[in-house]
Amino acid sequence: MHLEAAEHGHSHSRSSSVSSSSGILHAAFRRVKGHDACHQWSGAACCMQNSGGVVKLLNHAGRAVLQLGDHRLDVEVASDGRFGPDPQGVFTDWCAFTAWASTHRGGCHRPEALVTLDPALLGAPVPRPPQVFAVGLNYRSHAEETNLAPATVMPLTFTKFPSAITGPYTDLELTGDTVDWEIELVAVIGRAGFRIPAERAWEHVAGLTVGQDFSDRTVQMTGSPPQFSLGKSFPGFAPLGPALVTTQELADPDRLALRCTVNGEPVQTGSTVEMIHPVADLVSMLSRICALGPGDVIFTGTPEGVGMGRKPPRYLRPGDLVVSEIEGLGRIEQRCVEQGGARTGADT
Repeated sequence: MHLEAAEHGHSHSRSSSVSSSSGILHAAFRRVKGHDACHQWSGAACCMQNSGGVVKLLNHAGRAVLQLGDHRLDVEVASDGRFGPDPQGVFTDWCAFTAWASTHRGGCHRPEALVTLDPALLGAPVPRPPQVFAVGLNYRSHAEETNLAPATVMPLTFTKFPSAITGPYTDLELTGDTVDWEIELVAVIGRAGFRIPAERAWEHVAGLTVGQDFSDRTVQMTGSPPQFSLGKSFPGFAPLGPALVTTQELADPDRLALRCTVNGEPVQTGSTVEMIHPVADLVSMLSRICALGPGDVIFTGTPEGVGMGRKPPRYLRPGDLVVSEIEGLGRIEQRCVEQGGARTGADT
């Protein structure tokens, strides 16, 4: 089955549906100070500015796979071992990886490197991000529907702990009766940096993917201040996919349509152009405080239409199907199940 089928026509009849902060900081600084492979490339050139056609990075059965049109190549096999099988590992030398990938467009590919896609085996394209940033109230419409002030001066930032990361086609275990949906554009860092100017920020972004910021509102709103990070970090609450798409393949990465449906009913529609802090500003502002490293991810916020903003509020129930899609990036699907009812799947 082609990736397009997974993105636009995939159903849930499948075999499977489902360091410390200082160490991270020091590692990121080491990359910034000279161990970043991009030092040998000029600016964004390392990110395939001059290449044509759509390039997508997949996690298929835990192995890195490069999508080139209708062809899918096992990265380790096609590169003769230059790059390993781990999807997370390609971000450590992202510029070299994209340069290599650009040489594999068109032409014939060795049969042993070709991969037959099984959507049930797709995992998160970024399975183990070192840092996960999540941004709240980054769309005025969402702030208004929740009766909260938009974060106009500084992005409202929290985390979704990495154990919440899962693949694009999964079962979502409902942890209570107030689990909500939030479709989000997710930016992935490919080039380390600290105090990155906004005008250079896109040079540090490997690509974009579709994400869902599922939230248990009861846990999230417990206490004062509330527990944003815990309420959004249950297993499976951060699905990503179906692929990482390089930004140069999009006509305008700052203007992408978003759409989320529940059981086929549109609940969220919007565009990333409505962000208060667009991707470049988020990368710049976050990097003023935290050194960003390859493979870090940023959930960039959600538009209006979440369940808690409705009157009366509406939350997910077992059997509900949540479909989240973003222009040029594809779609992900989560089937809601009772707690303890999820099947083990390709979620790493």
